[in-house]
Amino acid sequence: MRVSSSKIQSQLVSVFRAWGMSEAHADTTAEMMVETDLRGVDSHGISMLPTYDQEFRNGRLNMRPAFKTVRDAAAMALIDADASLGHPVSVYAMNLAVDKCLKSGVAVVSVVNSHHFGAAGCYSKIAADRGVIGMVTASTRGVALVPTFAAEPVMGTNPLAFAAPARRNAPFQLDMATTTVAAGKVKVYKLNHKPLPSGWVVDGQGRPVTDETEAFAHVFERPEGGISPVGGTRDMGSHKGYGLAVMVHILGGVLSGASFSPIRNRTQKPSDPHNIGHFFMAIDPKAFRGEGEFENDLDQVIDTLHGAKRADPNQPVMVAGDPEMITRRERLEAGVPVPDDLMEQLRGVASRASVPFVLA
Repeated sequence: MRVSSSKIQSQLVSVFRAWGMSEAHADTTAEMMVETDLRGVDSHGISMLPTYDQEFRNGRLNMRPAFKTVRDAAAMALIDADASLGHPVSVYAMNLAVDKCLKSGVAVVSVVNSHHFGAAGCYSKIAADRGVIGMVTASTRGVALVPTFAAEPVMGTNPLAFAAPARRNAPFQLDMATTTVAAGKVKVYKLNHKPLPSGWVVDGQGRPVTDETEAFAHVFERPEGGISPVGGTRDMGSHKGYGLAVMVHILGGVLSGASFSPIRNRTQKPSDPHNIGHFFMAIDPKAFRGEGEFENDLDQVIDTLHGAKRADPNQPVMVAGDPEMITRRERLEAGVPVPDDLMEQLRGVASRASVPFVLA
């Protein structure tokens, strides 16, 4: 079923307000989640609401946070999110990094004591829309990535996003998990009763798992098996994806003082906040180049890539961000697809929150 973005926004806001979230934070969180769905990142938009509902009812989410500036200097800041859902603090932190970089050239804002923040690319785009380069990483609450040569998951899907402004073209927007696929996408395949491509998920012996129910169990329920790093196998360069995942955690988790999932799972109580960390970097091109020079050069790069000879005449060569913007235009017109299984889960969330169900 297709649902308009305005209906999704309305449903999300009503649930968040019922949970006690402020109007401003509810609007921001819903806006980021809707934008995620519009971009086609179905694993991190409204499909996350049942998970957030469970976290809220388990006492892990603070719906009335008071963000605290722990450290502050001209080109950096460390923000304590007060155990809140990650979307509002991430919008605040990315904009703060941009504000600082416009004065200092480069700035980094780290966030600690946060929670899941959706799609990292939504925040790096904030920087690009304000005319600067943005880079975002985050630690994760899940343990899904099976390191190269390992038989059990140790790392998360550790996201990395990067956006840069052009002039004639849309911004370059890279948004990726450092695993072959995001854990949430395995959930989406299960919701749609669709087998997984071989190589996304492996069992405890390193064998590919394609059955969506079995794959979901290995990623979310069982101690053995999980998702392969970017590259899939050692021969195909999985050690590179594994290395990137560790780098992302160093920036998003270690730098801010956030928890590391394997250790947290052994030492924290089930009701303890997840203490996820985020990393937001902003770079002002005008600190390095004359006005407009960076954007013009990036336009030439993008034009050259778009103009590369096609392997398939009917398939244009794209750059990062192009597929998301195509999907966004289509979904603004036709609506966001919501699988039947997810629709029933969302109906349950609305019922538990005692708010009207407006999606169907």
